[in-house]
Amino acid sequence: MDVPWPADYGGAIDMMNRIMMLKKLGIGIHLHYFSYNERGMPNELNQFCETIHVYERKTGAKGLSAKLPYIVSSRISEELINNLNKDDHPVLLEGLHCTGILPHIDLTKRKVVARMHNDESIYYFELSKSASTFLKRIFFLHESRLLKKYIQQLPDDCRYACISEGDTLQLKKQYHLNQVDFLPAFPSWQTVTSEEGIGNFCLYHGNLSVPENEKAAIWLLENVFFKIRKPFVIAGKNPSKRLQKIAELSQHTCLAKDPSEAEMNDLIRKAHINVLPSFNKNVTGVRLKLLHALYQGRHCLVNDAMVKGSGLEEACHTGTTATAFASIIMQLYNQPFTDNEILLRKKLLEQTYNNEKNTLLLIQWLY
Repeated sequence: MDVPWPADYGGAIDMMNRIMMLKKLGIGIHLHYFSYNERGMPNELNQFCETIHVYERKTGAKGLSAKLPYIVSSRISEELINNLNKDDHPVLLEGLHCTGILPHIDLTKRKVVARMHNDESIYYFELSKSASTFLKRIFFLHESRLLKKYIQQLPDDCRYACISEGDTLQLKKQYHLNQVDFLPAFPSWQTVTSEEGIGNFCLYHGNLSVPENEKAAIWLLENVFFKIRKPFVIAGKNPSKRLQKIAELSQHTCLAKDPSEAEMNDLIRKAHINVLPSFNKNVTGVRLKLLHALYQGRHCLVNDAMVKGSGLEEACHTGTTATAFASIIMQLYNQPFTDNEILLRKKLLEQTYNNEKNTLLLIQWLY
């Protein structure tokens, strides 16, 4: 669906770690991807792949369809279909985005697994609520409806690998697909490295160009940290001028703009509380930033929308309102993070999100 390098957002991290583990376990990879943005064609992928094929995505009006969602119709490529039909190798499709080619390949002669990154119908409905303009809101709502219809028509002779237990249940119950399985996210972190003791500040992190993440950061600034005035760091890619301006008005807030991977890891390790609310009421997929905080950080404060259905509720402190968030932060701020909490995280994370174990399961489905 997109070039997986650099692995600097959730979907790319999930894809790139899967590619690297398949390679490590002896699977030769022919990579096909759509190039349509500034991510380009990185040479770093050559070390993991036997061949790499790049296709142009039909963006704008060229990619629109009356019946198919834009994310699907804009990625239906005759060149890709012809290349795949030259052999009978198993196929891993990344995201619902790539499933538009399913009617054009013979599913009786090869195994095909579609990796479902989330329930896109729900995801686009949530995007409509955060849209910055009326036209974007209408577009996202229209896409959400088209996606719901499209998922109902997916073929049953393909296997669907969902990133969360909730999405697995949704595909089985609402969309009546039979070959649906849970395949956890593939995080970059495989062992819990959280440190005991007390950190120096509270941290919110995420891709700040995503409307939902900007909304969460501003909500924390205006409704939580304005009241309690504890040191607060916001870190992430591409913060808007609006967010920068609001952060500048807060005496106790620092905005870390476009941190490197090493800098982000350092911030998460040094923070005393990772504060991660989500404003998507309909939960789908899994938040890799939550996994990042649990693998490397200390206390983690979330709301229900961030953690619900993840199986990680026990490792988090949960608040429902701004007042609850403020109260929990005050309680935790001088409370050391302990070895018992680290042991709990190891128990919850290290088996479920074991990339080698989960890749071996994927290989069984493909062969």
